[in-house]
Amino acid sequence: MPEPEVLTDLDVAGTDRYVMRKLPEVTLAFWVMKIAATTLGETAGDLFAQTLKLGYFLTTIALFLIFVVTLVVQLRSRRYHPFCYWTVILSTSMAGTTMSDFMNRDASAKFLTDGAKSLGWGPQGLGLGYPTGAAILISLLIVIFVIWKVTGLTFAIRDIVSFRAEALFWAAILVSNTLGTSMGDFLSDSSGLGYAGGALLVTAVLAVLVALMRVPAVPNVVLFWIAFVLTRPLGATAGDFLTKPLAKGGLDLGTAGSSAVLLAVLLGLMGYAHVQERRTTVSEDRTLMDVS
Repeated sequence: MPEPEVLTDLDVAGTDRYVMRKLPEVTLAFWVMKIAATTLGETAGDLFAQTLKLGYFLTTIALFLIFVVTLVVQLRSRRYHPFCYWTVILSTSMAGTTMSDFMNRDASAKFLTDGAKSLGWGPQGLGLGYPTGAAILISLLIVIFVIWKVTGLTFAIRDIVSFRAEALFWAAILVSNTLGTSMGDFLSDSSGLGYAGGALLVTAVLAVLVALMRVPAVPNVVLFWIAFVLTRPLGATAGDFLTKPLAKGGLDLGTAGSSAVLLAVLLGLMGYAHVQERRTTVSEDRTLMDVS
């Protein structure tokens, strides 16, 4: 059986028009949806692990299995479907949240919700700390990119045409979202910047990346991956800002309420993206009919 067509014509190299196959157009709307999905991933991960007291261990296993299921659906699809694609992004964000927490934290009292003395069943954290956890995740991400390079597969998103290339793509996304969670938690909890300060810092760095897009010597593919990693700590700090107590600098909206609002926003954006994709598909079909 021939391999399905995968991620063929999405150009992140700076052209004026992107052709959608397995990925959406990399536009402002794309980044808004990415930030919404990663912020929801932060609040939803904390909802299951802390508010519902399932713990980092059980929640990580459950969310990783959800990621596998959503990934299989995405890999089997033959073209870009907004709900499939963004569901995988959301599942990597949720799994990345608890994977990062499990690696870095030790379930000490400062990480538990009010009134909780313990979390779930099993080990609740390796207690590696943010620097060590980030170093491990950066190493894993480098390994993925090295394997990607050794296989001879291009890093240009528009040229990814094989199942193996898409598998590496999603592996990089899972690790980058986990790394981004560690970076966001470090900025919020340990840097002294607080939730709002951490979010402003990441936003400033992203603004620099946007400016670098106009510098010919800097490959836009590199900028894409840096931005993809950095939008995760932006989502993490924004999620913490929404849910954490007022005494800690948050808005104390709660994980459940924040997750519900963010889910509604993301579903609305998915619906809009679906309508746009249908219009694009109809336009492409008409063009092919005219040519033939």
